[in-house]
Amino acid sequence: MSTGYTDLHAVAGLDAPLPPLETWPSPYAEEYEVTITIPEFTSICPKTGLPDFATLVLTYVPGERCVELKSLKEYLLGYRNLGIFNENVVNRVLRDLVAAVAPRRMSVRGIFTPRGGIQTTVEACHPPSARHP
Repeated sequence: MSTGYTDLHAVAGLDAPLPPLETWPSPYAEEYEVTITIPEFTSICPKTGLPDFATLVLTYVPGERCVELKSLKEYLLGYRNLGIFNENVVNRVLRDLVAAVAPRRMSVRGIFTPRGGIQTTVEACHPPSARHP
C-alpha cells in the first residue's frame, strides 16, 4: 500500500540552513536546570504543505555555555516556512542545541497541536540514555 510519502519527505528539513545559535558562558560551576517554553512554534508538513503548530519545551543542565535567547528565537523562526516532520523538528533542535552549548543533559519535547484528530508529542534526550535532565 502506497502512502505517497517518499524518502525525501522523511529527511526534509534536516540539513536546511537556519540562523545560528549564539551562546554565552555560564558563570556557575554548580549544576542548575534551565527550562525554556516556546508556545507558538510553527513549521510546515513536508508532504501536505499544511502548517504544524506546537509548544516546544527545552530543558537543559548547562555545561560551560548557555543559549542566548534572541538567537534561539531567530533560529526557531527559521522553521516557520520549513517543510519538516514533527519527529525531525524535535531531533534537529536537540542536535543543533547540543552542538552549540554542549550541555550536561538536555531534553526537547514537542507537543504538536492535533491535526485530523491526532495529537503527537515527541521527546528526544541527550545523552540518549537520559530521559529528562
